[in-house]
Amino acid sequence: MNQKKLSVFYKSVQDVQQWLKEISDYMEDSRETVAYHAMRGTLFALRDRLTLEEAFQLSAQLPLIVRGLYFEGYKPTGKPAKSNREEFINQVNKELQVAGRANPEVAIRAVFHVIRDHISAGEVEDVKNMMPENLRDLWAVKV
Repeated sequence: MNQKKLSVFYKSVQDVQQWLKEISDYMEDSRETVAYHAMRGTLFALRDRLTLEEAFQLSAQLPLIVRGLYFEGYKPTGKPAKSNREEFINQVNKELQVAGRANPEVAIRAVFHVIRDHISAGEVEDVKNMMPENLRDLWAVKV
């Protein structure tokens, strides 16, 4: 494999490192494992609540490694899952428990903030509009 082809992988490693740093900064928590589990849990909870078509449209804009994480263990049967705000937050919180204590709502906001900064505004709006209304405020910028 030539160097040019490998550069795609090197760029993706840099991208995921940048995403984790931005999540950590937003959460004001320097633990990289917390940022990773915040991203993983939020992406899983989000993905499971999107239609198959929308899940794939969002994935097309994610960095290569993040896209792989996003689809880890994905079972499209029965999607989108219906849930309320509490169930969404609890799903993310279960993932965060692997890394240690962290506020799941802050984690979700951090991941949504990074997604909003790295994918198109139109795709963000499509994803937000598929979510229950009582979850859309989690996309709001932290004051």
